[in-house]
This record gives sequence, C-alpha cells and structure tokens, in this order.
Amino acid sequence: MSSGGGPPEAAVEQLELVRETARRTTKSVRKKEREPAPVAADRPVARVAVDVPFPHLDRPFDYLVPAELDADAVPGARVRVRFAGQLVDGFVLAREDRSEHTGSLARLPKVVSPEPVLAPEIADLARAVANRYAGTVADVLRLAVPPRHARVEAEPPPERIRPAGGLDPGPWEAYPDGETFLAALADGRPARAVWAALPGAPWAPAVAAAVAATLAGGRGALVVVPDARDLARLGAALDAALGPGGHLELTADLGPAERYRRWLAVRRGAARAVIGTRAAMFAPVADLGLVVVWDDGDDLHAEPRAPYPHVREVLCLRAHLAGAAALIGGYAVTAEGAALVETGWARSLAAPREIVRARGPRVAPAGTDTDLERDPAARAARLPSVAWQTARAALANGPVLLQVPRRGYLPILACVRCREVARCRACSGPLGLAAGERSATCRLCAQPAEEWACPACGATAFRSVVVGVARTAEEIGRAFPNVPVRHSSADGTVLAAVDDTPALILATPGAEPEAAHGYAAALLLDGDALLARADLRAAEEAVRRWANAAALVRPGGHVVLMADPAAPAVQALVRWDPFGFAERELTDRQALGFPPAVRLAVLTGPAAAISELLEAARLPAAASQLGPVPTGRDGTDDAARAVVRVPRASGSELAAALRAGAGVRSARKAAGSVRIQIDPAALG
Repeated sequence: MSSGGGPPEAAVEQLELVRETARRTTKSVRKKEREPAPVAADRPVARVAVDVPFPHLDRPFDYLVPAELDADAVPGARVRVRFAGQLVDGFVLAREDRSEHTGSLARLPKVVSPEPVLAPEIADLARAVANRYAGTVADVLRLAVPPRHARVEAEPPPERIRPAGGLDPGPWEAYPDGETFLAALADGRPARAVWAALPGAPWAPAVAAAVAATLAGGRGALVVVPDARDLARLGAALDAALGPGGHLELTADLGPAERYRRWLAVRRGAARAVIGTRAAMFAPVADLGLVVVWDDGDDLHAEPRAPYPHVREVLCLRAHLAGAAALIGGYAVTAEGAALVETGWARSLAAPREIVRARGPRVAPAGTDTDLERDPAARAARLPSVAWQTARAALANGPVLLQVPRRGYLPILACVRCREVARCRACSGPLGLAAGERSATCRLCAQPAEEWACPACGATAFRSVVVGVARTAEEIGRAFPNVPVRHSSADGTVLAAVDDTPALILATPGAEPEAAHGYAAALLLDGDALLARADLRAAEEAVRRWANAAALVRPGGHVVLMADPAAPAVQALVRWDPFGFAERELTDRQALGFPPAVRLAVLTGPAAAISELLEAARLPAAASQLGPVPTGRDGTDDAARAVVRVPRASGSELAAALRAGAGVRSARKAAGSVRIQIDPAALG
C-alpha cells in the first residue's frame, strides 16, 4: 500500500484512461459538428429572392442546398434563409450547378413549403414591374403572392374546371373588326386592341365571348375589373357563356384563407378563366392567352402600395412577356389607350357611327343658345327647365338616373362674402355640413367649426360650393313629390340594380345601378364642377364618368348634361367620340410634357432626402427636373416634392437611375424615406 491518503496506482491509471476517452469523444463530436452536412448532388445552388426592403439588396442571393432539403427546395418554393444575422422569408427562383459568387455560400436552413407557389413567369413579371416602376422585386412579390395558409395548402387539389369555350361572335358583330379579333384569339395569336364599347348595351357579354374564344384555342384568360359590381356582372355573363362554374373569381375581399385557396387552384392549373379586381392582376394563369382590363381609367386600378403599379401597365407587360392577346376596354378611352394605338402596340376597336347613333342615347348639354332663349337662367341653374322637362317626360316610361359628382350633403363650404373655401382652424381641412346637422365640421379631423370667421374678410356665414347626393335627394323629392327617390353612393347603400318602375335614382359616379331595360333618361349634374377640378386628368375623368352613366340609358333615351356646351369634353360626349377625345388629350399631353407622352417620376419626402437621391442618381441627359419644392401650405413644412420627366423612350433609363439612387441612400442608411412614383394616376 502506498503511504498517505492518495488513491492506489491502479485507480490512478483507470482515472487517466477515463479522462483520455472523454477527451477523444469530445474531440470526435466537435469534429463531426465542424464537418458540413452533404449538399444536394444535382444543382446544389439555390438562387433565392430574399424578402428584404432595401433597394441596394434587390437581387437574388445564392445558397447551398443540403441533401436533406433537395426534394423540397424546388423553384417557386417558400424558404427561410439567414440574411444579415436574421431568418427572413424568400422564394427559390432557380436551382443551378454553380454560383457566380466567389466566396463561400451559406446553407439553406429551411424550406417552409415545397409547394411551388411562385411561377417562373410571375417571377419574370415581378422583375419587369419593379424595373418599370423603380421599385424592388420584394415589394412586387408581396402584391403577387398571397400569404401562406398551411391548412389550405394541405387540402386535396380541386378538380380541374373544364369550361365549354367556343367561338360565338355575339356582341362583336356590331364591330367591323370584332369577328376578326375573336378568330385571332381562337387561333392563339397575340391580337391587341383598345376597345370603345357601344352605349346602350352591356359590356360583360362581349368580354365573356372573348374569354370563350381564348379557351376554345386552348389558352387561359385573365380579366381585371374595377370593383365588385363589375365583377358580378362579368361573372353572370361568363356563367352564360361557359356554363356555371366555368371560371374562378379572385378578389382581396375573399378573406385570407379563401383567397389563398382560389389562388392556389389557379397556380395548380385547376382554372383557365380567371376574373377579379386589382388583386388578380398577378394571378398565375397557366398558358396565358388573353388579358383584359375593363374601364382602365378608373382610379381603383392604381395600386396604392409600393411600387404603385397600374393594372393596365401590368397586364400590358404580361401580354408582352407571354405573347398573349390584350383587350383594354371601356365606354371611354384614356390617353394611355390612345398612345397604345398611336405607337402601333394595339389597334382601335370601335363601332361605326351609324350603329353608335342607332344604339346610343341622345345626349344634349343644357345652356345652349336655344335653351337660353327659352330660359335665360338655364346656364346658371343647377337643374334648368330642359332637365326638368326631360325628367318629367321620361318618368312615364321608366326610371330616370341623376348622376351627382359628390357624396354627402354639403361636402364643401365657402365664405358667403369672398367665396374663399372655408377651412378648419386646427388642421386647415375643408369644412362641410352633414345632413341633419346645424353646424359645420372639418372633413379631415371632424372638429366642429364653432364661431368660425373667414380669415380673409371676417365674414361668419357660409355658402355651398358643391351640393352632395343627400342634399340633392331632398331638393328632387320636393320637386317631384309623388315620385319615389332612391340614392346610391359609396358612403351609404350602393344599389346593384333597379327595376323598370318609374323612379328617380340619384347616384354618385361609380355607384350607378343598372336598370332592368335601361334608364329612360339621365341627368348629369354639376358637370362644370368636374371639369374645374385641379387635376390634369379632370376632363378625361369627367368624360369617363359621364359615358359610364349615359351608357346605362336605353337606345333612343335622353341624356342632359349640365356643363358648358362649348367644352371639348362635353362635345365629345354629345358626339359619342371616345377615340377622338382621347387623341386630343394625348396631343395636349404631348404639348405640355405629361404622361403618357413622357415618362414622369414624382418624388415625395423630406427635401434633403430628395436632393440626396437626385444627386446619387445618374439621370438621363434628356431629363428635366422641377423642384424639390415644399408641399406644406405655409411653405415651412419639411415635406417636399420633385418631378423628373424624360422622353418616353428614356423611361427605362429614368427608372433604373432612380432605383440606383435609392440603392445608394439605402446602402448609406440615410435618414428620411423618399416615395418614388412613376406616371402616377393623380397628377394634381
């Protein structure tokens, strides 16, 4: 035995052996942890579109695909990747054999779902839209691909919808090139047309016939309309043309789960005919053969989220990339539609004058020389005698439509003495008066205007500037005491349709209900107020609103327009010449240097941030710059706006320069954000 209290020699040797074994085991485990897991043998590199909001990072990034994720990491799949120390969402764009990146690649940590939700053609479209609007692909993909619902994704695939497509000219017989257009759709040719629809006839059956012809040729069709009322009309027409269930509807109002369910059905190829509102413009229709946008001048087609694309432009890009046909239609024609015809990208599609005269209503402005001889106050009166007489005579044959430009009661008030618009002392918003109220309130902050006094002249009384639909209903009700008065507006009840019972139907633009057999007459009120709006598109928008209302009148019915008879917009409606007016608008825009004659970018944000972006951007040599100028009412606000415009041919160069400038600011982490809008719908 050894002396002292230490362990025996055999025990010491055994303890050392245990320690050495532990060291070797730990070293082996650490070595295994350091050894990377094997990567996929075939195409081990995944090119991923990462969802990051920074313009300087707007490009695909490469990741190595572990062997265990090889089967799931398919092009189009949702993934989670490590980016700048965080896990972020992304989509697999492609699988490649090698990467152009010279450094080491991170590994793909997770495949959220193997469902290939991002179609290759939609990925290409997202890049094209981002380039067109100086935005990022990540922003476009947020609009294009709805959020995932795992429960919906796990549901069995729906049965394929097999609509009964066919070639039936139907409504297109009234157009000289209508049957030729349908034949081109059936043959799969990329026919493109700007269509001025006939008044007095519903537009939806014509669109349904075009969709049916496309399906008969074996390709898919996508139609985008402004709102749910138009969607219901088109859905009924497609049910008649294709049979019940022959199409699928996509809207943002469906709710997240149902929207994803229908969108997934389209992606899986279960539906070839898809219709919807703005949210459907990126619908992944397989083998797309036709895109249609109805009423392209409606502001509902303008996306309010970055990069602010317009449905018409997105669908035109889709038609170009897919080699598909395109139909841009409406009762009125926009300047952008006229530009498509002028450049040869599309052809005009309109009915001959004799058919328009036979099927359209008879439009007459109030305040002509003849009216003034009979009634000297005709031009100043809101409803001159000719309008009253027309309404009284038409009520014997059916309902009469009155279009009122404004909602509410008295939406805008002015000083009774100097006529300056009355504004709130707290926020400078306009003051208005609601039905049943005694005191005016601010339309922005809802503060009551107690003891208001005009800052210009000191007067304390108001006068009305614009009369809303609610106040008009009261006035009309007193003038026609024995006639039912109904009104339809966005801030109240929107009527879908009315019967043929004699009644006065008051509606704001866009909320006009259809009559069973057309209206006997229509009165279009406050036309001069529409034309006087501070907007470059005021005249174009007025013609669009008037035409949409007048088209609801039965053939031979009467339309009275309360506006200056000499105004070009009024004359265009009287002659029912949508293409002539659109061409005139395009000519004026060319002279003034506004879209669509040029490409125009509007930059809004802090003045210093705008200046920094413009300095970083290498603008085209032909660019002209206005601003930045303050947008605050008193000129002291930091908010500013700048406008840059270039010839149309330099539009891509302008967008690329602005994207590059935004990327420089993003890389520098510069303070202040700048909103970039290319050819915005509102050009006030």
